[in-house]
Amino acid sequence: MTQCLHEHAKFPSRWGADDRQGAANLLTPAHRLRALELVTKGEIFDLGHIIENGAPRMAPNQTPFVMTLSARADNVIRRRREMGATNDAGTTLERIEMTTHVGTHIDALGHATIGEEMFNGHSTRDELDDFGLRELGIENVPPLVTRGVCFDLSRLDGDSMLGRGRPITDRDLEHACEADGITVQEGDVVCIHTGWGAHYMIDNERYVSGEPGIDESAAAWLTSRGVVAIGADNMAIEVIPNPQHPARVLPVHQHCLVECGVYLIENLDLRELATNAVREFCFVLLATKFRGATGSPVRPIAMV
Repeated sequence: MTQCLHEHAKFPSRWGADDRQGAANLLTPAHRLRALELVTKGEIFDLGHIIENGAPRMAPNQTPFVMTLSARADNVIRRRREMGATNDAGTTLERIEMTTHVGTHIDALGHATIGEEMFNGHSTRDELDDFGLRELGIENVPPLVTRGVCFDLSRLDGDSMLGRGRPITDRDLEHACEADGITVQEGDVVCIHTGWGAHYMIDNERYVSGEPGIDESAAAWLTSRGVVAIGADNMAIEVIPNPQHPARVLPVHQHCLVECGVYLIENLDLRELATNAVREFCFVLLATKFRGATGSPVRPIAMV
């Protein structure tokens, strides 16, 4: 939990009243250099899904991803010829409609609220306008280059994946650390493989019907260790529905984004990492700087 350093903020940042980056402030040049030292083979694991028409989404808040051609090369050639061009120069362009929370993406700190309250003293009363977030948009997220850790928890219950509504607790994470000989360190990005990602674009209805994921105890366990971000192979990181508190909605989002300034990376593809038993790696993620956006599509990678 962050400490109150400016008295009027309900959920203040320990980096001061002007902070917009949250836990990303932990990423010093030393963190980046230590992460790069983990690269000894030059291998890359792509942790992002292809974003395409029909990508899974949680309705009604998330509208569908739709991409259509807005200019075809053959039509462009004809128009340019009519305008006097002497060569057949064709270009094809597309138009995309989407929320920034479809496909593999990262949540901005302004994505979630606790009532009207937002991270670091901001409020929906002054933060929201017709064009997005005024101060807590995704453009504030710096490039994330740091140590990544992957916990493969998919077989905790003896199957190839955890079931819908299966909570991952702080005890589960502690046991995974002991089993893998891993210590979660300040500045880490922690990726959690539940196996649920196997449904992505295979059975989207099931994929968005609920999910295994971390509960509040696991979220607090991770944020107390100073992680920068938490990612998982599901839509929302957290367990849905929560068997202990079925009436609570997105409490992990509230804790991580609002209270702690810790980012959430959703819809990761962690299958290769899990198959190859990669537990520690150099994690790289760059978010597109859409001013005022509540998230951004990303293509994160793990380097070993």
